[in-house]
Amino acid sequence: MGGTEHLDIQREGATLVLTLNRPEAKNALSLPMLVGLYDGWVEADADDSIRSVVFTGAGDSFCAGMDLKALAGRSTGGERYRDRLKADPDLHWKAMLRHHRPRKPVIAAVEGYCVAGGTEMLQGTDIRVAGESATFGLFEVKRGLFPIGGSTVRLQRQIPRTHALEMLLTGRPYTAREAADIGLVGHVVPDGTALAKALEIAELINACGPLAVEAVKASVYESAEMTETEGLAAELKRGWPIFDTADAKEGARAFAEKRPPDFKRA
Repeated sequence: MGGTEHLDIQREGATLVLTLNRPEAKNALSLPMLVGLYDGWVEADADDSIRSVVFTGAGDSFCAGMDLKALAGRSTGGERYRDRLKADPDLHWKAMLRHHRPRKPVIAAVEGYCVAGGTEMLQGTDIRVAGESATFGLFEVKRGLFPIGGSTVRLQRQIPRTHALEMLLTGRPYTAREAADIGLVGHVVPDGTALAKALEIAELINACGPLAVEAVKASVYESAEMTETEGLAAELKRGWPIFDTADAKEGARAFAEKRPPDFKRA
């Protein structure tokens, strides 16, 4: 499965589970974590048996943002990963989903702190589940910094602009309920159950036709910046070929025969 000392990669059936694993540092981002995370996204895209990804954190936090000392490769064993960053200077942005969009659906399972870089990575996921004690926020301005992980662009496209600007300009923390109220997360569940809920959603996705799922996700993001007329035309280009697949025929047969479909990605 791969992974690094700060990033665990596991399989749960057809779901790849990527777990940030620096609980003693509230899963603050390190170079080993970013390298492992990037490798996980690549694995998910490359392996057709993977139909969904769950993204979570070990311990009592999702991610408390960037650890600048660790990113520099000091004191966390990161020295041996520096060559990876030199070979691909964009690797950290791909790992954080700023410059990469996985073709498989990504479900975030958040417990505890999901702030700064954690909230920025969250915006690169598709479906979001939070424990009721989770905390969100973009704290950069409070430190005189800029949330350069994509938040000034993405956040206003995902939640109402007034809420995006309040989060960006005040640097204040948000509860899970507040995050749900403004549309940043879709589910708030009892503490300790976010991962189970995310895996439950993943199973529902995994039971669907994989070609259809990936085409639907691609169409949603592709059409987001188009006019309605352009988007509808693009949707037809992506959608019509799905009807000609063996999976589409299998879906119809399974419905008629009252049995679960056996999709083959064909």
